[in-house]
Amino acid sequence: MYKNYIFDLYGTLVDIRTDEQIPVLWDKMTEMYGFQGAIYTPDELKKEYRRLCKIEDKKFEGKKYFEINIDYVFKALYEQKGVHASDELVRFTGEMFRIVSTEFIKYYDGVPEFFKELKEKNKKIYLLSNAQSTFTTPEIRYLGLWDYFDGIMISSEEEWKKPSENFFNRLIKKYNLNIKESIMIGNDGSSDIAGARGVGMDSLYIYTEISPFDEEPEKVEATYKVIDGDFKKISPLILK
Repeated sequence: MYKNYIFDLYGTLVDIRTDEQIPVLWDKMTEMYGFQGAIYTPDELKKEYRRLCKIEDKKFEGKKYFEINIDYVFKALYEQKGVHASDELVRFTGEMFRIVSTEFIKYYDGVPEFFKELKEKNKKIYLLSNAQSTFTTPEIRYLGLWDYFDGIMISSEEEWKKPSENFFNRLIKKYNLNIKESIMIGNDGSSDIAGARGVGMDSLYIYTEISPFDEEPEKVEATYKVIDGDFKKISPLILK
């Protein structure tokens, strides 16, 4: 039926809860920066982090569906204190930020089994994720999902995000995908499903606990739907 299965990550394959407001995050990040010679108080660091994020946002002013790269913020936090930060240090800093701010992360029941089933049938598996590579790449590896993917595209590396047709078309062009042989699977109607529809691609919508809170599942215009969040129901619908 389909040859190419394109997945969203968070809320589709992976259940995750993060909180960037918890005090321990800014305490630990203050220590992280301080150990490298960039001295902040927790309040100052939190304030500067937010300010620098806004500066990155302004670089894309007037551009729709853009994505900043959070690495630039972590690097700038070092540099404005006179500390040169290597790419490796910036990456490690981002990973620490993510680890401390994450309450839990796990894949949904049935994900590895479905991926194995796809591979047994010689299907291709792709990831198209609105995310920060610094956070997402280690998490995919940690969860043991990395080797299943035939291609991965993350918005922070492309400067575009779903539902932008530019983002979808970059994946399509890079991996030479036939749209009619491809399907997008995601938990966000306004992002995953609308984006797929914009390029003429079939889609499957799965409604989960971290789908947009104001979304009405019955109104999402997807080719297929799983409304109760049961990932195991996907295979019978779209794998033949």
